[in-house]
Amino acid sequence: MAKQNVAEQFVDILVRAGVRRLYGVVGDSLNPVVDAIRRTSGIDWIQVRHEETAAFAAGAEAQITGSLAACAGSCGPGNLHLINGLYDAHRSMAPVLALASHIPSSEIGLSFFQETHPDRLFQECSHYSELISSPRQMPRLLQTAIQHAVGRGGVSVVSLPGDIASEQAPEKAPEHALVTARPTVRPGDEEINALVRLIDDADRVTLFCGSGTKGAHAEVMQFAERIASPVGHALRGKEWIQYDNPYDVGMSGLLGYGAAYEATHECDLLILLGTDFPYNAFLPDDVKIVQVDVRPEHLGRRCKLDLAVWGDVRETLRCLTPRVRPKTDRRFLDKMLKKHADALEGVVKAYTRKVDKHVPLHPEYVAAVLDEIADDDAVFTVDTGMCNVWAARYLTPNGRRRIIGSFSHGSMANALPQAIGAQFTDRRRQVVSMSGDGGFSMLMGDFLSLVQHDLPVKVVLFNNSSLGMVELEMLVAGLPSYGTTNHNPDFAAIARAAGAYGVRVEKPKELAGALKDAFRHKGPALVDVVTDPNALSIPPKIKAEMVTGFALSAGKIVLDGGVGRMLQMARSNLRNVPRP
Repeated sequence: MAKQNVAEQFVDILVRAGVRRLYGVVGDSLNPVVDAIRRTSGIDWIQVRHEETAAFAAGAEAQITGSLAACAGSCGPGNLHLINGLYDAHRSMAPVLALASHIPSSEIGLSFFQETHPDRLFQECSHYSELISSPRQMPRLLQTAIQHAVGRGGVSVVSLPGDIASEQAPEKAPEHALVTARPTVRPGDEEINALVRLIDDADRVTLFCGSGTKGAHAEVMQFAERIASPVGHALRGKEWIQYDNPYDVGMSGLLGYGAAYEATHECDLLILLGTDFPYNAFLPDDVKIVQVDVRPEHLGRRCKLDLAVWGDVRETLRCLTPRVRPKTDRRFLDKMLKKHADALEGVVKAYTRKVDKHVPLHPEYVAAVLDEIADDDAVFTVDTGMCNVWAARYLTPNGRRRIIGSFSHGSMANALPQAIGAQFTDRRRQVVSMSGDGGFSMLMGDFLSLVQHDLPVKVVLFNNSSLGMVELEMLVAGLPSYGTTNHNPDFAAIARAAGAYGVRVEKPKELAGALKDAFRHKGPALVDVVTDPNALSIPPKIKAEMVTGFALSAGKIVLDGGVGRMLQMARSNLRNVPRP
């Protein structure tokens, strides 16, 4: 076997770990690794225009595949650009390995050109961040980093000086089998028995579900049926729990709708399933609360718990459901289902009159049409801000669609780069970036990456020429909007100039046809939809002190708007309520 340098050994280990792409921007200290990728089958170098895009793309790929993904940045400013996307991946529990290449090892600590200390800089957004200062640390250090990322769910960062990458790797270096999948975690019998007692003693139980219910839809439905429980969800739980759910009472939180808030406050036992829901003002303080989570550090950090259960949601419910006594009294469940349907009925009416003739277009109408036209297995990436609202209210999950956003980190400009990572996993699958004009323009340079790699991502641009969520924050805080207006170009013309398909939509009657034409186009496409910046109505009960940044600190609904086909689902569920 030919002798390897450290860069070649590094790349070989990534391939063994299942990494198929390394997203990044080339540069001096990174060149040995990029050259090793050029000469290695089974892995590709994915050139992007900004390293932040590289990190977001890797995070999205990891969320789609459930496997390790990777990104890289050159020394100093290059790897610093990774940090925002890595924060997002880490907080989304996406397994990502980041390579932060470094200045020459002999110059570290001497204020050399472009010097930073990446092994320190990335500590807060990673489970593991270490510097390779000698070839003898390979391959053990990289293997350890991979196992941290995969085993704990999140980011690992390896800092590698360019000169070390070019040195000869040690012969007969120990290599071991890599951990490439996470195990399930079952609670102990003592915790299961304690939870059984709490459920059997409760008259009214509500389930509130987060992203930890991924893969546990059937178990949650069986459990809800057995204990006659309404089921609410956080935004990150929407794609996993809302579909085929006859117990659905909507979503709580900043973008909440329906009866989820009432269901969590009018029960006498609230069970949080796989959610690290951050807005504790939406959680009750006068009912018993149980939390089930695979990450023990999540237990009890948002509210006072009566029981903390460390375990995977699916395995926990498989143990729990047969042991609890069936509840035959459906009065609480039926009451919440009716409240849910009534709540949706009220807000839908406000946005169903003349929306197909309103100019500028109602963004709610755009999202509703998009939801109907998009494929049943589409991947939606969603910009932070008002696009979160439209995705939460209008996208209809079905168990096959995916909805990815910066839902825990709350970064702008995430949708386009996440769409890049999602599309690379499957070029035949429809990937739609729901972008706001503020977020899109922030990393607009990587629209060129779509063209360069001929990625058939469809960008649907909600263009209201403003930072809409920031304007809302200012309004609720009693401040005049300031610094929130964007003077935008014709984004469709920019798309066409870049070599992509681009169309601008200003009238409702043009929308459906424009979306269908863009979706039929085989390459990248952008639909620039001019939307109404004044489409929101604000409930009169919201007070200035209720809003701090992006989070509501009191109250049950912040945004009053339509909810699309969710009303149909609520009406369907309501038909199953027994009549006296």
